[in-house]
Amino acid sequence: MASAEDVVVVNKQVLLKHFIPEGAPKETDMELVTTGTIRLRVPEGSNAVLLKNLYLSCDPYMRMRMTKHEEASYVDDFVPGAPITGFGVGKVVDSSHPDFKTGDYVWGLIGWEEYSLITKPQGLFKIHHTEIPLSYYTGILGMVGLTAYVGFYDICSPKKGERVFVSAAAGAVGQIVGQFAKQFGCYVVGSAGSDEKVNLLKTKFGFDEAFNYKKEPDLTKALKRYFPEGIDIYFENVGGPMLEAVLHNMRIKGRIAACGMISQYNLEKPEGVHNLFLIVGKRIRLEGFLVFDHYGSYPEFEEKVVQLIKEEKIKYLEDIVEGLENAPAALIGLFEGRNVGKQVVVVSREKGHHHHHH
Repeated sequence: MASAEDVVVVNKQVLLKHFIPEGAPKETDMELVTTGTIRLRVPEGSNAVLLKNLYLSCDPYMRMRMTKHEEASYVDDFVPGAPITGFGVGKVVDSSHPDFKTGDYVWGLIGWEEYSLITKPQGLFKIHHTEIPLSYYTGILGMVGLTAYVGFYDICSPKKGERVFVSAAAGAVGQIVGQFAKQFGCYVVGSAGSDEKVNLLKTKFGFDEAFNYKKEPDLTKALKRYFPEGIDIYFENVGGPMLEAVLHNMRIKGRIAACGMISQYNLEKPEGVHNLFLIVGKRIRLEGFLVFDHYGSYPEFEEKVVQLIKEEKIKYLEDIVEGLENAPAALIGLFEGRNVGKQVVVVSREKGHHHHHH
């Protein structure tokens, strides 16, 4: 019988073929390579962890990493010809790092491949609650959930009874922010890009109101309809004309937490916002934030949200795609609003771990 160190397996990967300029990414900008192999052992004397990858997360910020930046962006550019990397969940196959042992489940930045050798495992989080669907750690219990948590509770400084507007509300972050705001005692309205999503916001996620922005010829008037007394808090996921319409409708001392601006990511020339002076007269606080600065809050966040999930006090919707080969299409679908809920790609299913579709 071959000794363990002789085990070499095929490692399918999705690579970024080349940097892409402005504009929408295409599936052909990525390629599936099935010829690579990997040893199922960490190198001698390393501090590395070898993962068998189970679930991958598709997130809008990944678009930035596909373009070459002369000036460093807040995330490193991808390397053309190398696997795309993103948040995901994996199982430890081999480890020489004291914090991780074979059989542990972890989440963090991993490769778009079947196995990843993680040479700096300090960026990985050990999964403590394997009784919850593991895929939740690509979303509500991972980077996405922490983004919603920090963005709402810390950046928005909410008060009970305030009026909250969430854009891209049926997306990964938006669906969670809206529920946190409702639990906090706020009035919550969301916008989304299809009637199906609007319906979900009201029936599944408990938003007070929701609207389809594609059916609104005048966004300023639409917001006035849902917020006759104005908006206290705006959780910003889209940018562009929506931000302009919100500024018209903000109340004095309103807060805007800028989490993302998906409407702008593929534009060659980003759109302007023409009424920024309202920030002065209305004493508005507009603050951008990155979840990476807040990893210190993760343990407290994880315990709180696991509790909410177990008590069924929070709803969470995943859009699940099977197979690494379908990851490029799933990533591109984000920018067309194809996903309903958090976009997840299944690389490999763990036996005994099944999805609960709540």
